[in-house]
Amino acid sequence: MFTVYIIESESTGRWYYGHTDDLADRLSRHNGNRSKATKGRGPWKVVATKTFPSKGEAMAFELVLKRCKRRDLALQRMQGA
Repeated sequence: MFTVYIIESESTGRWYYGHTDDLADRLSRHNGNRSKATKGRGPWKVVATKTFPSKGEAMAFELVLKRCKRRDLALQRMQGA
């Protein structure tokens, strides 16, 4: 199973979209400054998650989220609306 996630920086309010097969490890990497895209912007907290049976489906959905121009639309898509 693969998880698409939205995390939010508690210091800047910035959102980050990603996918992983181990959310706890991935969040640890973000908060440990071991991810280039989020380094120095944490701490990060999970806003929403959605699981998929394959990596390809997760990657495709992540791109859908990244194309959303507004946060509320991204959250609606995560909730299946």
